[in-house]
Amino acid sequence: MTRTPFLRSALVAGAAAAALLLSGCVAGEGQAAEPEPTEAGEAVSLEGQTLNIDFATYNPLSLIIKDQGWLEDAGLTVTWVQSAGSNKANEALRAGAIDVGSTAGSAALLARSNGSPIQVIDIYSQPEWAALVAPDGSPITSVDDLKGKQVAATKGTDPYFFLLQSLEAEGLSADDIVVQNLQHADGWAALQNGSVDAWAGLDPIMAGAEEQGATLFYRNVDFNSYGFLNATESFIAEKPDVAQAVVDAYEQARAWAAENPEETARILADVAGLDLAVATKVITERSNLDVDPVPGDAQVEVLEKIGPIFVELGDVATQAQVDEALETLINDTFVTKADAGRFE
Repeated sequence: MTRTPFLRSALVAGAAAAALLLSGCVAGEGQAAEPEPTEAGEAVSLEGQTLNIDFATYNPLSLIIKDQGWLEDAGLTVTWVQSAGSNKANEALRAGAIDVGSTAGSAALLARSNGSPIQVIDIYSQPEWAALVAPDGSPITSVDDLKGKQVAATKGTDPYFFLLQSLEAEGLSADDIVVQNLQHADGWAALQNGSVDAWAGLDPIMAGAEEQGATLFYRNVDFNSYGFLNATESFIAEKPDVAQAVVDAYEQARAWAAENPEETARILADVAGLDLAVATKVITERSNLDVDPVPGDAQVEVLEKIGPIFVELGDVATQAQVDEALETLINDTFVTKADAGRFE
């Protein structure tokens, strides 16, 4: 992708005060970067601007940006809020508690289809982050073995849609199992204590489960949607320069991760509480961070397969809502102008 200078448009100051009540608050720290000159020759500074943004263990680039402090060094006052899953990120985006949040593509489409005013502004990964998991010693070895069984899954997230696609591919439906709607970490805990028979898992928790003897009995990388970085439409409209800074930081993080895979794994291990070997597996084997960051046809093609499932299950009222969401979800304005070198 060609790197060009970032968009320099007028800033509109604002703050989402409710987000300050959430955990993970980090005030702007460090020496502010020199303001970039605009095309008209005037200096634009991010000093004093606010940003409410998430970090998530399923989004390694977010962890790098938080660890390196690039946004704070640019003069922004940043509130970092941890997302436990795509559903939680979507809840925070819809509530205005965060301006930018990390979700799976499927979850972003579901939210947009149901009226959440978000758009994807960057693709942070193309992961194999979901699979179906059975505990050590389980007789479950195939999707067909799930008939009548209890399966943990976090509704509204990629592992949940992975589960539904897996059932359909093997001639089953959601009616053939009992879904226990649990957050990702709670699903793994339920699998360990025997409360469920299987779990629709998510990395990096899933990689840790493997190390403890769990089996990934069904995998299909094509059923995993991309990692979407989403922003609210109001944030995009009111703070385009801040939005550009976020995307620039993501592209710098992508380059940094490619140059520093061991350090990237260490950061993930520290935040997620994982053994370094497990974090390394997630980064090197199941996280394609070197993906084209510009959202487009590749992502739409995957989501077109998932959208009808929303309607069939009643998660979205009509296919027309899904189609409209697909037409309006993507915003490549910032990533096509991304300047990764801005934070070097």
